[in-house]
Amino acid sequence: MDATVLALPALLAIGLYLNTLSADFAYDDSRAILKNADLHPSSPLWSIFLNDFWGTPLTHSGSHKSYRPLCVLSFRLNCALGGLRPFGFHLFNVALHGVVSALFSHVAYQLLNRRRWVAVLAGAIFASHPIHTEAVAGIVGRADLLACLFFLLALLCYMRFCKQRDKPGTALTSSWGWFSGMAVCTCCAMLCKEQGVTVLAVCAIYDAFLHSRISLRDLSRISVQRCHHGLLRGVMATGFIGVLLVSLRVYFMGNKPPEFAPADNPASDSDSILTRTLTFLYLPFVNFWLLLCPRVLSFDWSMGAIPLVESCADLRNLCTLTFYSLFAYTVQYVATNINVKPAEKPHRNGHHNGFCSPPAPNGNLSNGVPRKRTPPQHQRRSSTSSSDSAGEDATPVASVPSASTFDSLHVLVISFALLIFPFIPATNLFFYVGFVIAERVLYIPSMGFALLVAHGAALMAEKCPKRRIVHVVMAAILLSYAARTVLRNADWLTEEALYRSGIAVNPAKAWGNLANILNGQGKSQEAEAAYKAALSHRGNMADVHYNLGILYQEQEKYQDAIASYKRAIQCRPRLTMAHLNLGIVYSAVGLKADAEEIYRHCADIDISGLKDPRLHENTKISALYNLGRLLADHDRHQEAIVVYEEAIQRRPAHYSPQSLYNMMGESHFKLDHIQEAEKWYRAALKTKPDHAPAHLTMGKLIQHEGDVIEAEKWFLEAKRLDPKDPSVHQHYGQFLADSGRYDEAAERYLEAVELSTKEDFELVFNTANVLRQAGRNQDAEKYYYHATRLKPKLATAHMNLGAMLHFNGRLEEAEKSYLAALKLQPADQVTQANLQKLRNLRLRKGL
Repeated sequence: MDATVLALPALLAIGLYLNTLSADFAYDDSRAILKNADLHPSSPLWSIFLNDFWGTPLTHSGSHKSYRPLCVLSFRLNCALGGLRPFGFHLFNVALHGVVSALFSHVAYQLLNRRRWVAVLAGAIFASHPIHTEAVAGIVGRADLLACLFFLLALLCYMRFCKQRDKPGTALTSSWGWFSGMAVCTCCAMLCKEQGVTVLAVCAIYDAFLHSRISLRDLSRISVQRCHHGLLRGVMATGFIGVLLVSLRVYFMGNKPPEFAPADNPASDSDSILTRTLTFLYLPFVNFWLLLCPRVLSFDWSMGAIPLVESCADLRNLCTLTFYSLFAYTVQYVATNINVKPAEKPHRNGHHNGFCSPPAPNGNLSNGVPRKRTPPQHQRRSSTSSSDSAGEDATPVASVPSASTFDSLHVLVISFALLIFPFIPATNLFFYVGFVIAERVLYIPSMGFALLVAHGAALMAEKCPKRRIVHVVMAAILLSYAARTVLRNADWLTEEALYRSGIAVNPAKAWGNLANILNGQGKSQEAEAAYKAALSHRGNMADVHYNLGILYQEQEKYQDAIASYKRAIQCRPRLTMAHLNLGIVYSAVGLKADAEEIYRHCADIDISGLKDPRLHENTKISALYNLGRLLADHDRHQEAIVVYEEAIQRRPAHYSPQSLYNMMGESHFKLDHIQEAEKWYRAALKTKPDHAPAHLTMGKLIQHEGDVIEAEKWFLEAKRLDPKDPSVHQHYGQFLADSGRYDEAAERYLEAVELSTKEDFELVFNTANVLRQAGRNQDAEKYYYHATRLKPKLATAHMNLGAMLHFNGRLEEAEKSYLAALKLQPADQVTQANLQKLRNLRLRKGL
């Protein structure tokens, strides 16, 4: 084997994707890796073989049904070796693409009659094709890379099986050992991605038309021709493996096809048979065009990226008609001429053998090589060989055949097999798929495209008087592919760049995802504009309305948030997260009854058939948790306990219960059920020993029992576990204040204010109170002012500010604060008394 055939495509593949090693996780990587519990060391290894690619049980109605355990296993290996750092994941993908490119070049070398530079060209086209950027630069594309690796190994095993099977004197176990290897590799390919099983069809095509060299008219007679019994056994065994694997696959997915949102594949949701037919016929042309001209690429082609073909008058039907006409003509030509025996033509040696043709020497595709006549006594014959009827056919001349003598029909057959069969699962022919176009799905089919282009270039080079022109053209194509790949890789470096690159193709999806990134970067105004841009293209996107609601909620634009959440629910009534956050906003604006009602409704939503069921299950339990807290905040602790008990009983195994246990303990503590409270606090700590809130509540409980020294240990441990949590410093500060250690308490409260990411009135107001108790009156005055700005309609804030100003001798300002408090709460006797004292003081001072 020439090392050049392996090395050049591999080095090219790796070199072109080196700029992806610094890329972050992007798009589907978040759900498949960062949020996939199957990758965590705490998750049992066997769960990978029970769940789909995204970590959802296969039998669940909301499962994607994508069963790819070997790919997930490789993710888990990455996670074990380097944690959730993207570099290791990208390095694995790049190296894997290099290996696949080398292996494909080796397969091309075998199929293209061992012509080194033609095989290298095919490998280079495959290695550099820009359509592969999604599969290589996007980490979830590893499923396609691994499937392609095992696909090629299975094909190589089957080619070796055919050679050994028809070789005289070869033991039966030797040939069927290679077949077993093919079966194992096929199974592995399917366990990486579903389309891997289609290698069986490619193997059958190779055996029938390339190795055994039968024509279409001979297919019906292979069962009665002894020389083709090996072919018959091979194809039947291959078919059996295929039926077995597909049956197991259907069984594991619960005998049900996956369910997808209409936006994922709009044509599948159309009521018009005409629209579905015309659109599904048009999409293969678009995919083939992406292979021919990968200028426009996108991370997502769903929604309206490719408008539906709704009428026969649509001009795109001309593309469809031309595409299928050329395809039909090519198929008809190949079917008419492939392996047709010159049965009616006189043989130059005067003999005619009308039964079987010999298999291709060495398993390659050439049948146009001149052969020399060999004396009969020198021929080896065997009844077990399919070449038994070869008669006086002799061994091929040792010289390598040229492209002009090479049988192009066989290249067409194997190239079409590689193009078509792996693509069939994406055609919506047997079942609807959850995408319109997925570029990574073309990773395996592109091998057929690379073979066609490389062989075509070789033919043109032979027939063109100036070969250099063909060489220059192919060099230009490879350079353009390489440049486009490197540039496209840059789009995958960050999610922001990726989504910006997709605006021209799929503006609704791109703007919506970009808005999430901008919001995460703190660019609220840009994020809001991006959300609105997405909705201007497609107004019924529930996720975008929901995310816009979160943005408004964070900005405390509660009425806008309520409107956005309601629109999200209108678009998708079972979007549990929208219900949960709507309840939270209702609670924040004082609509407690509405919040209680929406929490209860959220907890009872039917989530069967929804994607990402774990998220929805967790959201329903969170709704009960928030309902319990709402009841507890209004001193309805007994009702809160009932709600917490319901949440504990209904929670799924993957929901961490420590917060529920802790709040259950809080309600029992408020009801003075000390022993019961301690039981739940310790249950929370047993579930999560580093749960800081449980340490805080245990500290408060022990403080209540009078053991101040032991209580402080719990507060300090909470501070050690989560030093950046403002609530930890706030509770510890309250403990210190209760112990009379006001100076220390003031420092804890100031630290809490500094760490807080939002304007918390209660925290600011209590900080002012503790500063006053510590004698830091000027600082207290500043924080009381801050409190009045946060809640200008709260009388208590103005009254305390007035008292502080009064104490600091700023009598005129104090009087204004007292009057502001009385305007809000005229009957408050404490404020009235303080105002009277202040006025008396001013009279005495003559002010």
